Amino acid sequence: MGFLKKGKVKQIVGSTLSDEDRNGSGLVTNFVSEKSAAEYADLYREDGLVGGHVIMLGGDPLSRAAAAKALRAYPGGLQIGGGVTKDNAASFIDGGASHVIVTSYVFSNGQINLDRLRGLIDSVGRNRIVLDLSCRKKDGRYAIVTDRWQKFTDVYLDEVSLAFLASYANEFLVHGVDVEGKRLGIDEELVTLLGRLSPIPVTYAGGVTVMEDLEKIKHAGLGRVDVTVGSALDILGGNLAYKDVVAWHTQQEKLIV
Repeated sequence: MGFLKKGKVKQIVGSTLSDEDRNGSGLVTNFVSEKSAAEYADLYREDGLVGGHVIMLGGDPLSRAAAAKALRAYPGGLQIGGGVTKDNAASFIDGGASHVIVTSYVFSNGQINLDRLRGLIDSVGRNRIVLDLSCRKKDGRYAIVTDRWQKFTDVYLDEVSLAFLASYANEFLVHGVDVEGKRLGIDEELVTLLGRLSPIPVTYAGGVTVMEDLEKIKHAGLGRVDVTVGSALDILGGNLAYKDVVAWHTQQEKLIV
């Protein structure tokens, strides 16, 4: 679905997010929809698309209300992130979310905060948790970034870290932050890494522009990496036909069966 800010569905350039820029003046926005989050939820429900992401930027009251309406429109079909903690995670699940998405909450001073991770599991269970391991290149490796994708952690995506984190989550969500929202093509190197090393289901996001990008992800990820498409879709301000993406997805589902 996309990002929610002040109740509006938006598509943004992820690398322009900033903790210091609270009023959003430095945020590069690709698209602001006239449709509500609930309308998008209805569309995805009608097309049988499961696992769409609702990310609340800033947690303002309008965005929380819009997110709640979307979850009610498609119970069990959407995942929600943005301000999720052990104290409120259960309320999102009770409100209709299939999973809660967490990133900054489970990292402190660049390190994994196991107490918070365990608290989340106690609250909603491992099978309801999606760990957002969105990353940026640093010294030739993919480092997890937090706090609106601006702060590098000391945790890098590799076989050891992915195996460890998999014991605390049902899925991974990985935004290629350096290409997110720019419609410049995917980060194929990152997709390849995820396909080889992720021991649990993983969804890649970032840079999808044309239908060929979906095939690239399929092959680079060895058929093991799912994909989420945002800014490129015609229903979100882009040029890629939503109906074509749905048709491609439906065909992949048939191939699995």
